[in-house]
Amino acid sequence: MTRTERHLATQILRNYPMSLLGSVSQLAKTAEVSAPTVVRLAQKLGYTGYQELQTAVRAELEARLESPLAKHDRWADGVPDTHILNRFADAVLGNLQRTLAQIDHADFDATARLLADPDRRVYATGGRITLSIAEYFVTQMKVMRPNVELLMPVSNSWPPALLEMQPGDVVLAFDIRRYENNVLQLVELAREQGAEVVVITDPWVSPAAALAKYKFSAQIEVPSAWDSTVALTVLVETLLASVQSLSWDDTAARMRRLEDLYAKARFFRGRGK
Repeated sequence: MTRTERHLATQILRNYPMSLLGSVSQLAKTAEVSAPTVVRLAQKLGYTGYQELQTAVRAELEARLESPLAKHDRWADGVPDTHILNRFADAVLGNLQRTLAQIDHADFDATARLLADPDRRVYATGGRITLSIAEYFVTQMKVMRPNVELLMPVSNSWPPALLEMQPGDVVLAFDIRRYENNVLQLVELAREQGAEVVVITDPWVSPAAALAKYKFSAQIEVPSAWDSTVALTVLVETLLASVQSLSWDDTAARMRRLEDLYAKARFFRGRGK
């Protein structure tokens, strides 16, 4: 891209996708470039022109906002004549393959190092559906290291956590369509505190990802009214395994102390009882 086209692309991304919903002249005026520059950028992105780019963006926006009822109706039309177990398993396996194929290994390793760094506090949060994944992540991370906290998506619980948040701390946020304002607001506040943000989202990308140092997109579509979180869970469990490997000596010591405490508390049932 030329210098002017890079400037235009930056302006588009600052307010994406809304920046691409107006006319060529409106976008050119906002970005302070010429209308031909807008058209040339669209063509360099692989579209015949601005109109085709705009059509693609509108389709993407519709997919982001698709309700469970609409997803069900779309999947119900023309489904293969196979058992739901087979259809669902095929979709999930395809999601996993596509998700893993597009993960940047360097970004993944860098994220694991951030999470394993004992000098950084780690926070995790999510939306209505993904909060359970954040909670699972926190439960496992607490075994491996201290200073790990779940941030509930309720604004009145944020100030105490943000008060303790230091520059360099890590916030792992989960957000899939339909994206939730609470997640975005919390990520914005965390960034203001100097936190390093990691977002795990879907192919249409949460608005919170624009504030992330690292972001990972997981495939979520399955033949159901609801989206699948299997690929997100695999990403989380792989990150946990990587953190465990990076900090095994400390993790093993914590695990031994934890097992002793479980034994003293008779937390688990013994064999044959």
